[in-house]
Amino acid sequence: MIIKTQIVAGKYLDSVKLMLISKELRQQDGVEDAVAILANPENREILAATDMLVDEIKAAAETDIVIVVKSKTDELGEAAISKAEQLINAPSRNQEASALKIRNLQAAVKNLPGANLCLISVAGKYATAEAEQALDAGLHVMIFSDNVSLEDELRLKQKAAAKGLLLMGPDCGTAIVNGCPLAFANKIPQGKIGIVSAAGTGLQEVSVAIANRGLGVSQAFGTGGRDGKKEIGGIMLSACLDYLIHDPATEVIIIIAKTPDPEVRNKLWQQISSTQKPVVVSFLKPVELPNLPNLYYFVSLAESAAKACAILRKDKTGQQAENMQNEQILPNLAPSRKYLAGLYSGGTLCYEAQELYHRYFDEYPLSNTPVSSEFLAKDVWNETADCIIDLGSDEFTVGRPHPMIDYNLRMKMLEHMAKRSDIGIIILDIVLGYGAHPDPAAEIIPVISGISADIPIICHVLGTSKDPQNADTVAEKLRDAGAKVFSSHLAAADYAIRTLVKHRRKG
Repeated sequence: MIIKTQIVAGKYLDSVKLMLISKELRQQDGVEDAVAILANPENREILAATDMLVDEIKAAAETDIVIVVKSKTDELGEAAISKAEQLINAPSRNQEASALKIRNLQAAVKNLPGANLCLISVAGKYATAEAEQALDAGLHVMIFSDNVSLEDELRLKQKAAAKGLLLMGPDCGTAIVNGCPLAFANKIPQGKIGIVSAAGTGLQEVSVAIANRGLGVSQAFGTGGRDGKKEIGGIMLSACLDYLIHDPATEVIIIIAKTPDPEVRNKLWQQISSTQKPVVVSFLKPVELPNLPNLYYFVSLAESAAKACAILRKDKTGQQAENMQNEQILPNLAPSRKYLAGLYSGGTLCYEAQELYHRYFDEYPLSNTPVSSEFLAKDVWNETADCIIDLGSDEFTVGRPHPMIDYNLRMKMLEHMAKRSDIGIIILDIVLGYGAHPDPAAEIIPVISGISADIPIICHVLGTSKDPQNADTVAEKLRDAGAKVFSSHLAAADYAIRTLVKHRRKG
């Protein structure tokens, strides 16, 4: 295999554009692999893990774009490099368009005088300044960007609260406001269940479960995953809960978070005690609960959604979540194949999988985002242990698109795991909806079709039949390719972990 490289200095393209260029390069004749990417430290780690950090590009500056092509011949490699340079230097449609150009927030506010919410998706180091300007302009704010400091988050949320404004984020991936899906959100009907969530894919998992039961949501507010930390104090969890308590369109409330600090929990319990509305809470692990008649607590997301729907329908028997223990025959693993690899794009789902694992094994798997710091993975590519990885965490998203958009890194990791003789079972979440990859099955199927049949591939398809990708269609394609497919993450993770339990009992 021939490796060709090129450093492009003095040119900036956003990570989504570079992702599309990389994808087009990999489709060229004779190209085994290719990437066009910023040469920042985080991306260098990714290049090293995929054997593409070659000496020729190590001198690149952090702001340079590096092109690396693996091809069958010199000529094919040179042709791919030439194609990459052509794509990088091509004028964008925005540059060619004669339509009005909006270059800053002030111009946007002037040209959209009725707008009252600003969604920010820029590099993290610029997001704080943009959010500051938006709040000063009297706008509610949703910060999709990650890599914003805790100190900046606190200051921005305090400012928003003082102005009576909503500040969702940073790293807020999902919200549905007045029926409008924002960022990564699904096609959900409007209804009477209100959601406030410090967990992006948690909000998606619950809202999709509600939609798939024929009900809808009034509002679904995201707060960003750190809002429940002591340092932030649940500022937006509390503000959004207060809104839903007083919202006449909301009859049942759901709160989701990755186990907030005790001080934040106590604040939420106090608010819940002030209303007669039923409130269903999931912090994804057991916690001490107050004795409140309108409080319903569940560890799992699926059970929380089921209970909220049952309350709204006045179903006193209780509407159950998808039956995990509906004994589909668990697969047998080869003796040497003893480890689980979880390759997640959704951080909340990664967290829920770790907690479910803990309930079976009384310890946690390794992870780059561990529930307990002692289980931090040192090398997520090569851990000889069960490892559940969040590929949407900060270290994987600096300078590159989120894995719900760009499947390239996750598919590289899937191929790598499948070549290991000790990996026994692999679980993937496939998150659909607005903002997500338009055709994830086209990315996944060529990879899983080449994986040995003795490695079960477990897929959780998170979406509705009304999503742009159509969850039913995606699930059918994955089943046809040999994957085991679930519409509930709880059921998918439970199936995978029980397969491990069965294997280890036999061993």
